[in-house]
Amino acid sequence: VQLQASGGGLVQAGGSLRLSCATSERFFSEYTVGWFRQAPGKAREFVAAISWGGVTTYYADSVKGRFTISRDNAKNTVPLQMNNLKPEDTAVYYCAADLPVGQRVGVHAFEYDYWGRGTLVTVSS
Repeated sequence: VQLQASGGGLVQAGGSLRLSCATSERFFSEYTVGWFRQAPGKAREFVAAISWGGVTTYYADSVKGRFTISRDNAKNTVPLQMNNLKPEDTAVYYCAADLPVGQRVGVHAFEYDYWGRGTLVTVSS
């Protein structure tokens, strides 16, 4: 499964960006998808995840109420809408996918087998 994250850029604090995770994988609708980020000098951390059917979503506490993950299985995309961005959101953002066991939605990087290249988000103060 090849994934492509896009939509990153430079934005001022309080602004918004919409990232997208896209793939040509035929059965993408069967995959759980997660977004992770890695800031300079820090470990990769979980941001948000969505179940294969789009019914279940999880968010890191640091982004709850500001970020929204969704999916369009017809277009094979999983957007991440990011509002009220803060300088501490600055990081490279990665999307990842995995075939779940039942309804499980992973919130750890080791639970995902497929990763795309990241897209850089920079939030200026």
